[in-house]
Amino acid sequence: MRNSWLAALATVGAGQGTGIASDAPAGRPNVVLLVADDLGYGDLGFQGARDIPTPHLDALAQGGVRCTSGYVSGPYCSPTRAGLLTGRYQQRFGHEFNPGGGGGAAAAKNVGLPVTETTLADRLKAAGYATGLVGKWHLGSEAKFHPQKRGFDEFFGFLGGQHTYFASKSGDVYRGTEVVKEEAYLTDAFSREALSFIDRHKDHPFFLQLSFNAVHTPMDATEDRVARFSSIEDPKRRTYAAMLSALDEAAGNVIERLRAAGLEEKTLIIFFSDNGGPTMAGTTTNGSKNDPLRGSKRTTLEGGVRVPFVLSWKGTLPAGKVYDQPIIQLDILPTALAAAGVDAEPEWKLDGVNLLPHLNGKSDQPPHDTLYWRLGDQAAIRRGDWKLVRYDQTVDLAGAQSDARSGPPVTPFRLYNLAKDIGETNDLSTENPDKAKELLAAWEDWSGQLARPLWGPGSRATPAAN
Repeated sequence: MRNSWLAALATVGAGQGTGIASDAPAGRPNVVLLVADDLGYGDLGFQGARDIPTPHLDALAQGGVRCTSGYVSGPYCSPTRAGLLTGRYQQRFGHEFNPGGGGGAAAAKNVGLPVTETTLADRLKAAGYATGLVGKWHLGSEAKFHPQKRGFDEFFGFLGGQHTYFASKSGDVYRGTEVVKEEAYLTDAFSREALSFIDRHKDHPFFLQLSFNAVHTPMDATEDRVARFSSIEDPKRRTYAAMLSALDEAAGNVIERLRAAGLEEKTLIIFFSDNGGPTMAGTTTNGSKNDPLRGSKRTTLEGGVRVPFVLSWKGTLPAGKVYDQPIIQLDILPTALAAAGVDAEPEWKLDGVNLLPHLNGKSDQPPHDTLYWRLGDQAAIRRGDWKLVRYDQTVDLAGAQSDARSGPPVTPFRLYNLAKDIGETNDLSTENPDKAKELLAAWEDWSGQLARPLWGPGSRATPAAN
């Protein structure tokens, strides 16, 4: 064993694939989450891309509901994942920033999804589901944060925020709590493991979260896939295309395996990206494009928090539907639980809502009146078509360097009408001062309810200046 915490989890790892109740609920759908990492908003065929074919994800969108105002609650990885698994704004429990926000070794032991929070995997496991995570975790590497301590029966993947795709060369890949030697290209390995999970649990309700690290850096791709995109001149974009093609193939493999097993009408499939593509100066870019949005990963502009988002459940959700009301990844937990027949309790204090009645036409009301964002000094609120946003001004300063965790200089609050200006180019705050004041007051009221960050700017580990 490589790390001290492995011994503490050995008994959990030894029980992989077991402990599923023999009387697991019949007739409940499986739930499959396909999560991309740092995917550009405009880089899929169904999002308008023309240089990177994504036939399998395009088919998923054509067979389900494409949500054109799909959001995530944070502009980068770990906070978004914390919100996903809890159905709550992650700032409510202090998970505002990526891990690694300072505080030294002692503080690092408490950097992860707080154990006071109950996850979607916890809740579905309690309902009799087999639960598995394949891929990226990024919610804490200490023993108490391990996926198999957070509701997942099985885990294959890595614990940190990024990983080489040629795992045999460097880095730790785990099966449960044991380090394994992985020879395959990592996206292909994740596909293999996801198919194995489906095969082993196809006779019981299951929850599978397949969290790709594609298309996050490092820019690693197989030579045969790169060769397919020789027409793309930019070498970084060419490698990105190859990486995205591998992700699309893996998603296609999962969908085909569900179809072959007769599970297509018994499975709710959800696809989204954890945040927008990193396109901003001062970030490690990956060749992605967020067109037609402005902004990047690490910003509260649309390019940081608006993402490709699809829900598909053959025979239950309509095929080929385009839904434009704002939704957010916080909705995935209550939606999945509703599909599984699990009633959400008021004391859970969820921020997400069950999307099923909104997507199948039983409700004509928008799922949310208002959506909110906060990342340190960056902020945003969307209400109807109006968005008030304060963002990292590096977007406006060519060549500037910044790091969101160290407190980037931010713009004043600016007001945009997204129905007329999806690219957030025309500030309407002067012409509409009352609307700006209304949204600012609402955002300040929401922000005042949030917890102090557990790490990073404003936390006890890094006290704010007086």
